[in-house]
Amino acid sequence: MKSFLSRLPRVFVVPLFVVAGIAVGLGAYTIYMSRAHSYLSDDPSACINCHIMTPYYQSWMHSSHHQWTTCNDCHVPQDNILKGYAFKAMDGLYHSAVFTIKGEPQVIRPREPSNNVIMDNCIRCHTQLNQDFVKTGMITYTQARDGEGKACWDCHRNVPHTVVSNIASSPNAIVPLPKSPVPEWLKKAMGE
Repeated sequence: MKSFLSRLPRVFVVPLFVVAGIAVGLGAYTIYMSRAHSYLSDDPSACINCHIMTPYYQSWMHSSHHQWTTCNDCHVPQDNILKGYAFKAMDGLYHSAVFTIKGEPQVIRPREPSNNVIMDNCIRCHTQLNQDFVKTGMITYTQARDGEGKACWDCHRNVPHTVVSNIASSPNAIVPLPKSPVPEWLKKAMGE
């Protein structure tokens, strides 16, 4: 059985490698410049790689949850590492697509799957409090939405992001700037 390259006319082999090299190079450059590797960590500053998230980062920084949690503790499933990374990837790709086309709303609120994860994580962290408060057992966000109870944030409206967190609420939010992706050797070569 002949390989794919051996069946191609010789005139197409070099251009094929050039095009493949350009595609791989642009892909690697995009991953590097977008700091995609930072999303594999638990560091909350990864969330502010996208400037849209600065008001949410700032409100979290000033909340009671700041000392005890990271963004992932609330917004990513904690029951399985593979499920957590899959959810993070799915949510991240959705966010990046919306932000890239500048389709984000003024007020960013979780979608249905995220609400379920957040509710599960509230219950996971506050198990003892919830058992004392809700004697009949825990409810899910879907049950709360359907009127069978309340979601945690129905009462705790200001935890941790506050109800006024939106893109315009804190346009000059003070957050740590992401580290420049430009390598030091290139900065020196450009005289910076």
